[in-house]
Amino acid sequence: MNGYINLLKPPGMSSGAAVAVMKRLTGERVGHAGTLDPEAAGVLPIMIGRATRVLDYFTDKSKSYAAQIAFAGATDTQDAQGVALEECKAVPEREAVEGALPAFTGVILQRPPAYSAIKIAGKPLYALARKGEMVEAKKRETKISSLTLGEKIAPDAYMLYVDCGSGTYIRTLCHDIGQHLQAPAHMRFLLRTRHGSFSIENCVTVEEVMAAAEAGELEKLLLPMDFPLQEMKVLQVDEAYATAVKNGAKLPLQLMPDAEENEIFRVYLSGQLCGLYRKDKEVLHCCIGLYQE
Repeated sequence: MNGYINLLKPPGMSSGAAVAVMKRLTGERVGHAGTLDPEAAGVLPIMIGRATRVLDYFTDKSKSYAAQIAFAGATDTQDAQGVALEECKAVPEREAVEGALPAFTGVILQRPPAYSAIKIAGKPLYALARKGEMVEAKKRETKISSLTLGEKIAPDAYMLYVDCGSGTYIRTLCHDIGQHLQAPAHMRFLLRTRHGSFSIENCVTVEEVMAAAEAGELEKLLLPMDFPLQEMKVLQVDEAYATAVKNGAKLPLQLMPDAEENEIFRVYLSGQLCGLYRKDKEVLHCCIGLYQE
């Protein structure tokens, strides 16, 4: 079984727990694309079988979120599960919040939160923080391509809609906007609505996955291995190169004469995705073999 389940992760389930459920149901190697915090919900692409090899080659790793920014004080985790650190004395007006958003749009610097999976000296920050060791990570560049303020849904909270690059912390974004406005804030709720090609519109729930597995129809929910690779060029080879692509061997450059140096593309045999190849000088090298007997 090879492909993806576009899972709608519920609040209260960790990304690791979602992977464990899929391992039990499939008996295959399983991974996920992009951790969601336990209390967050939304799109969590689950990679099954050979699809676990493809993550580094996803052609679109951008993400979209709907979050609730609460001007109810800052917390040590930057979300509603944390301990209060700083009280917000006055909720900013809508115009003030909107006026702050351009400062957080484009390529910005973010400092990963103390409670995150970022590792320092081999240890995740959250493990250190739980022992009382609040280690400050270095700031990192991230890209926020779109940032829109939505409706006010509580006396102290607004909806925030974000399109961003990989590695963006939405709870840090909420915290930093609060600091910018001198109105301490945290993230009260988070829903991931898109992860690259995977959208919330075609997600399936844990209950639907379990029901399909019980009926022996889990494969009907699988998205194909090339689902997140649609922007890559395609090379169709004939039977003369069957042995080479099945074994991940080199291919002659003349099969893809217009390929640019280090460009990666999909290779198919008889309609089946057999691997991802890369142009390297005068030959085509196999990056990963994906042929299935």
